[in-house]
Amino acid sequence: MKVLVTSSLYPTPGAPKVVGGAEIFVRRLVESLVARGDVIEVVRAASMPDQKVERFNDVDVYSAQSKNIYLPFNEQRSPPARGIWHAVEDWQRTADVVGARIDAFKPDLLHSNNLSGLTTAIWKAAHDRRIPIVHTLHDFYLTCPRCSRFSNGRTCKHTCLSCKLLTISRRKATGQLSAVVGVSQRILDIHTELGLFSNTRRKVIRHASALGPIAPSATPPSNTLRLGFIGRLTEEKGIYNLVKAVSLLPPNSVRLIIAGYASDELKQELRDLAQHAKLEFLGFVAPEKFYEQIDVVVIPPIWEEPGPIVVADARAAGKPFLGTRFGGIPEAVARGAKGWLTEPDPESLAASIRQLLSKPDEIAAMVKQLSLESNPYTFTSVVDEYRDLFESVVRGRRTT
Repeated sequence: MKVLVTSSLYPTPGAPKVVGGAEIFVRRLVESLVARGDVIEVVRAASMPDQKVERFNDVDVYSAQSKNIYLPFNEQRSPPARGIWHAVEDWQRTADVVGARIDAFKPDLLHSNNLSGLTTAIWKAAHDRRIPIVHTLHDFYLTCPRCSRFSNGRTCKHTCLSCKLLTISRRKATGQLSAVVGVSQRILDIHTELGLFSNTRRKVIRHASALGPIAPSATPPSNTLRLGFIGRLTEEKGIYNLVKAVSLLPPNSVRLIIAGYASDELKQELRDLAQHAKLEFLGFVAPEKFYEQIDVVVIPPIWEEPGPIVVADARAAGKPFLGTRFGGIPEAVARGAKGWLTEPDPESLAASIRQLLSKPDEIAAMVKQLSLESNPYTFTSVVDEYRDLFESVVRGRRTT
């Protein structure tokens, strides 16, 4: 099968930028499909001027220059500039690079992922050429210019007027899709409750871990619980609430080990929130190295986190998690992920951590249970599901 894959970001040596888990997932999926004999091309949004075609791991990666007032994924812009950028983005009508690659590559299917910088114009380019389209929802781009449905420190329960105005064209364009995939049932439900995809084939394909072997954890210091946070250190991810929660705990009762990029200013800001706590910043590290150093991973988002890969990685690493009741986290627990759920505010997080401190045997039992379980849902399962969906969509198009 020949598949043209699009993604706002797609990390390669020439353009290694990573913002979240979506682009890491897309590259894993692409390389897995190539390993099975499929032929894949990728188009990403250019994150720098004059970004050249790059061949990486048997995949040709093209970069589409944004037809907007600035390139995405660079420095922060003023609110007026961002407003103009989103307005232009919503009404973009052409996708020259995607159109040219469809004409030259002649794919059986377009698989789109995050759309910032590429826009829904890529769907029109495929639809006009009668190429079926499968889109995976990793964020809320179709209903929120910020892609997060998060504002003023809280998740949005309703779509505000500015978001409605700045996503008119995006929402209309969803009618061009052959199928839509949600990385959790929750992200699909939010979109369908807003009236999207009523006539589109819908499917949930959850994340699975692709972690390598994890070394056994060293014995932690006596009476010290090693908590871990991995990901973007942003407000909606809950890092501030977590650090505030740690500040409410007895000194030396926990170590908070943080993996992810943090500027010196952010490190100091977080340390100021918990002056007597032990915070350790690892920076960017391989997930395997992170999980070797912790006892429990904390997943504390305060937005509708679509489907955090860290839940799957924690299970693969044999580590339980403490998560908030947002997005795909509760349904992961319902499906057998090993962890506890809590409210996102610092006081509730602190209370839940105190419970863990009082029950070390419960943590040990959960770790042992994880070590004895075999997880039938692996990244190979994810690739199987995507490939089955792709084949089904292509067969359906051929019979119409």
